[in-house]
Amino acid sequence: MQPIDKTNVKNELLVVTGMSGAGKSVALQALEDLGYFCVDNLPPILLQKFVDLMDQGNPSLSKVAIGIDLRGKDFFGNLRDELDYIQSEKKVVVDILFLEASDKKLISRYKETRRTHPLSEEGSLLSAIERERSLLSDIKGISNFVIDTTEKKPKELKQELVEAFEEDPSTTFQVRVMSFGFKHGMPIDADIVFDVRFLPNPYYVEELRPMTGLDDEVYQYVMKWKETNTFYKKFSDLLMFMLPGYKKEGKSQLTIAIGCTGGQHRSVALAKRLGEDIKENFDYVVYTSHRDAHIESKPRT
Repeated sequence: MQPIDKTNVKNELLVVTGMSGAGKSVALQALEDLGYFCVDNLPPILLQKFVDLMDQGNPSLSKVAIGIDLRGKDFFGNLRDELDYIQSEKKVVVDILFLEASDKKLISRYKETRRTHPLSEEGSLLSAIERERSLLSDIKGISNFVIDTTEKKPKELKQELVEAFEEDPSTTFQVRVMSFGFKHGMPIDADIVFDVRFLPNPYYVEELRPMTGLDDEVYQYVMKWKETNTFYKKFSDLLMFMLPGYKKEGKSQLTIAIGCTGGQHRSVALAKRLGEDIKENFDYVVYTSHRDAHIESKPRT
């Protein structure tokens, strides 16, 4: 599967279809992480209305992935006609991603998940799969991306889609570095939490107390200690080793939280430094925030 040439493309419509159980849900999740506005199980008769919405210039609808399959049953027969009409209007660039898998693998997946095949009321599971394959043969024939997921794990399918559909590789993995104060509560959305309350505390230096770790005086105070630098080297080496692994495993976002007592001095200084170092070492999108830094700080006069 070759990457899409998106030069001078205004709006993109990617239709995700294929065999039930072949991985459309995984594909839509991956495409959502890549910035697509995703809709699952849209009846084909509504495709034109969706394209009209895209044509109104809403930036959030410039890249749309729509999952369409036989769950729509009677509506599915209109898909080819709707796609032909949309392509003739030339309002959007239309691509079709078709996912398939072997009969044996599809049967195995249905047994594992205990889901019901959309055509199963018409006979056995195998006969439903065979009938679906026949009904989808026309759409498969006009699809410009066909992926066989028989031997693919979800993360492997996601990686293949990333390689084909991402515009900027750096935007597919975001790292959020945040500081916080334990006295104000743990952040519930953190993936990794580090406690730095063991480091020397600027709070006990009267002239530094009203400041935050974003002030140079506090930053330099936190960083001047041997234990701070020993900790930071071990801490940052570990994270620099871990981050590519998280990305490789298909994680799209990682939140690293650094906490001290009030979230004003030590954690702020270290989060600031870590965010800068990650930006310097990787092409990831990095956001740094300080949740509690200004709760107890006072403006400098």
